[in-house]
Amino acid sequence: MLTFAQFGAGRIGRIHAANIAAHPRARLARLVDVQDDAARALAESVGAVVCDASSVFADPAIDAVVIGSPTDTHADLIEEAARSGKAIFCEKPIDLSEARVNACLATVAKAGVPLMLGFNRRFDPNFAELRRRIDEGRIGKVEQVIVISRDPGPPPAGYIRSSGGMFRDMTIHDFDMARWLLGEEPTLVHAVGSVLVDPEIGRLGDIDTATVVLTTPSGRQAVISNTRRAVYGYDQRIEVHGSGGMLQAANVPISTVSEAGAGGITGDKPMPFFLERYAAAYQAEIDAFIAAVEAGTPPNPGGEDGRRALMLADAAIASLKQGQPVAV
Repeated sequence: MLTFAQFGAGRIGRIHAANIAAHPRARLARLVDVQDDAARALAESVGAVVCDASSVFADPAIDAVVIGSPTDTHADLIEEAARSGKAIFCEKPIDLSEARVNACLATVAKAGVPLMLGFNRRFDPNFAELRRRIDEGRIGKVEQVIVISRDPGPPPAGYIRSSGGMFRDMTIHDFDMARWLLGEEPTLVHAVGSVLVDPEIGRLGDIDTATVVLTTPSGRQAVISNTRRAVYGYDQRIEVHGSGGMLQAANVPISTVSEAGAGGITGDKPMPFFLERYAAAYQAEIDAFIAAVEAGTPPNPGGEDGRRALMLADAAIASLKQGQPVAV
């Protein structure tokens, strides 16, 4: 059984803590958060003990850490965990600076500990099935990937200030999905963006509506469609077109019940947001991390996946500013 410590007792921290506590081959022993009340409430609900970071790294009984604290703490915590020999699961991104990410990954490599990045969408049952059919050759050679990812509403202004911008915060998941499905690294990024949802986002120097085109050396393409406003729910769809056919993964509705009457046929909207939409994916990714640590195999996605997704985000930012495609 793996013994975990977790950093972060916020929204994503509560998800991970519950999944670890419910896992038959894991237990959550320690919890760290600067907000004492949040930490104690979560710790009590999962049978953990609140402590500070230094006690986690000094405790040989802690096998692994989950890092779900704010982004600006990720790299430092990863490095401390690596030096203390802990297996590491960290939410994206590792850092907002590629140079800092490179230094962090060098520390992890030197320590020889496993590191997994929280690109949870790879573990969504529908997206995983889509990828499995690609691997089986069901649609031949992949030629185009279309990723639609639209949030139901914008985050608060305070979050925008510290998020690193739409491409590093929101689209980074879609960059990872595009890489995962294309089967070839994108080397050209063309991004356009606008402020159509909330003028305050523009005043803070960010965008809320974007389209990104990625191109690989062989000419494969991915198109990513993002917005911070979808009044009908959390819009998460993928289409992959290949030489022998096409695969689609549709939105997951609140229920599959439809109602038919004289006025037409209606159904439920998509799930309201990511916590509900990706509940199964969060469970599956923690299970995959535990299985990899137990087997002594590198977890997937790893640190390099995080680095490459950040590179695409940085290229998108450069493309938006320059008004032209940017080579990666």
